[in-house]
Parts: sequence; structure tokens; C-alpha cells
Amino acid sequence: MRIATTIFLTDETIRPDRLGRELEQRGFAGLYLPEHTHIPVSRDTPAPMGEPLPREYGRTLDPFIALSQAAAVTERLALGTGITLVGQHDPVALAKQIATLDFLSGGRFTLGIGYGWNVEEAADHGVEWSTRRELTRDRVALMRALWAPEPTAYQGEFGSVRASFAHPKPVHGAPRILLGGGAGPKLFGQIADYADGWLPIGGRGLAETVPALRQAWTDAGRTGEPVVVPYAVRPSPGKLAHYRELGLGEVVLQLPPAGEAEVLRTLDDFAQYL
Repeated sequence: MRIATTIFLTDETIRPDRLGRELEQRGFAGLYLPEHTHIPVSRDTPAPMGEPLPREYGRTLDPFIALSQAAAVTERLALGTGITLVGQHDPVALAKQIATLDFLSGGRFTLGIGYGWNVEEAADHGVEWSTRRELTRDRVALMRALWAPEPTAYQGEFGSVRASFAHPKPVHGAPRILLGGGAGPKLFGQIADYADGWLPIGGRGLAETVPALRQAWTDAGRTGEPVVVPYAVRPSPGKLAHYRELGLGEVVLQLPPAGEAEVLRTLDDFAQYL
């Protein structure tokens, strides 16, 4: 099983180039980064991870720029977002960012996407909270049109693009797209509709939920099986053995949002799982 990592990189933590080198040298499979453009001080939305909201949420580096720095100093390290808040982006510009990072890294990019939890943050981007799921699906479809091998137009409910010359293209046609969110028929139907798999935070209850996702996938007429990548996992030998028994091929371990010394100590501890 491939062992990747995630971390809230900020202006106070280890730098992405330093972390990327250390991960690759030690044999870790990948680096996934979260996204928050900003955290409004006046916030009515309760944080799902508990209050007070941890300091790092308001200090995160832009994931695409940080991953580009990590890509430039590595050769094999997989790169990903966990997650990109697609609804908060212009999809034409985002499609270009994603394609460029994937192209320059040699096809190493995974696009983890999600709907978000912070109503105030989304509102500042003009996102109508009640339709954020539909907006995300629409914007992914628009980006796929721009990544298509030939100029392809797209007309959706929330946006459109003319048939266009849009290069570079992602190396493998489109990056792997994993959708985050809580288990349930609605989410699993959305994964089966337009994604390649699921990015479940914490990885609890997968013995029950993975079969349900696989059934939704089959019911939607998709071939093969959906990718399932447990995300932000606090590891233990038993937990990782359980994931292997479920047939999962990748897990993303949570690193502390800390300086270089603490992060490297954690990597030394996590090395037992490689």
C-alpha cells in the first residue's frame, strides 16, 4: 500500500521544497495539501473539527503554488490536493493551473475536490451554499472540456466555455479526481457520476461504506472499482492492515502543521509503515 502524507503548510511551517525532498528520499509516495483562501473573522459556521478553529486554517499556503515548488525538487513524489474547493475558483483558470502542474510534474497530480464547510468563506467567492454540490459538478465538467484532446465546447447550468485551444493538457488526459465528503447514498452517487473515487477523512467505518460505494459505482454502470484513499489518517499498524484487507492501495497520513524539526521527527516515526 502506498503511504502518502498531508499537512497544513503555512507561513510558519516547514517549506514545501524541503518537505518534498524529505518525503521522496525517505520513500513516501505522495504529498497532498488542503485549501482555504481565507477564514472570515466573523464566522457563524461551526468548525466540524471543533472550536476554536486551529490557527493553521487561516494561514494555509496556496496548494498549487506550494505543490509546484515540491514538484520542482522531486522526480517521483505524487502530488495532490485534499481538497480543492472547486466552487471557489474560476473553472477556466483552475483548469489551466491543474493542467500546468500535472504537465510540468510528469503526470503526478491528483485532484482531490470537495464542497467545503465554511459558509462565510464560500459566500465571499459568490458561492450559493444550497447549490455548491451542483456548482462543483458543473465546473468539473467544464474543466474536462478544456482538457479534452480536441477543442470542445461546454454549456452548463453555472458556466460555459467555447471550443478552445487550451494547452498544456494533463499527461493522462485528465488528472485522477477524488471527491471528499461524508459517506452516504448522495455522495456515493456523485462519485459514481463524475469522479474516480473517494477521499474519506479519517478512514473510519470503511468496512461498511466501501462496499456501499462499490455497489453505487456498479449501479451507475461504471467499470472496474472506485479508488478509495483514506485521508488525514492517524496511523497504527492495525488500522493500515485493515485498509489492506479492504483492498485499498493508498492511504494519506496526517503530519503536524509544524516547523521542520517536528515534521521530520514525525516522518521518522511514520517510516515504520513504509
